[in-house]
Amino acid sequence: MTLEILTSDSLSPLTHGFFTRRGGASSGVFSGLNCGPGSTDQAEAVAINRARVATALGLPPEALMAVHQVHSADVVTVTDPLADKPRADALVTRTPGLALTVLTADCQPVLFADRGAGVIGAAHAGWKGALSGVLEATLDAMEALGADRAETVAVIGPTISQRAYEVGPEFLDDFMMEDPENVRFFANGEGDRYLFDLPGYGLHRLRRAGIGAAEWTRHCTYSDPERFYSYRRTTHLKEADYGRLISAIRL
Repeated sequence: MTLEILTSDSLSPLTHGFFTRRGGASSGVFSGLNCGPGSTDQAEAVAINRARVATALGLPPEALMAVHQVHSADVVTVTDPLADKPRADALVTRTPGLALTVLTADCQPVLFADRGAGVIGAAHAGWKGALSGVLEATLDAMEALGADRAETVAVIGPTISQRAYEVGPEFLDDFMMEDPENVRFFANGEGDRYLFDLPGYGLHRLRRAGIGAAEWTRHCTYSDPERFYSYRRTTHLKEADYGRLISAIRL
């Protein structure tokens, strides 16, 4: 099966993509393009999947730069190929021939570009990372390389949508402590539960930080099992593990 790659006109003509699970070598609960080496999938299948992604980007597999994601606001500036995976949740570069990648399965994958300055970024932004400031930190790191946030575009890829993201009252409290106006990203659910708008919150943080333009592709990972992996869906189905989607951008 051919790879399915979601792209945005806002990031063109840069080579980039939010890869769905279609077109991969994995089977079982991982069926498709599982690119997560941290999963319990067969290592050989994950390697094949990552090689297919690299080929689609016009690069060898070793040019896929990644970090060990820990739901932080830490950003790695990549000037040369990484020898290992530092603990962080975003990457920035102005070096051609390297692809910045993040893995997700409900969290927000966010790709950034200031095309005029030749600076790109990629961030893994779950609720904790977004609340901690990973999106703003990515913009700061890009500006340190010569980007201008007013000229920078960010696109949020497939992520869990509000209708599928049920949370408890303590979750709301964390966001209210950061800013009481964050209540607008919560809708009432059943009983004491709320529904949280993660991509809406991500767009808010980006726009408040002064980015030139920001958008969401409007794909929900939870609601489309044929195309996307979802940690929350896997949990609800009591499956043993789940695949990871890859998103990437290169100069």
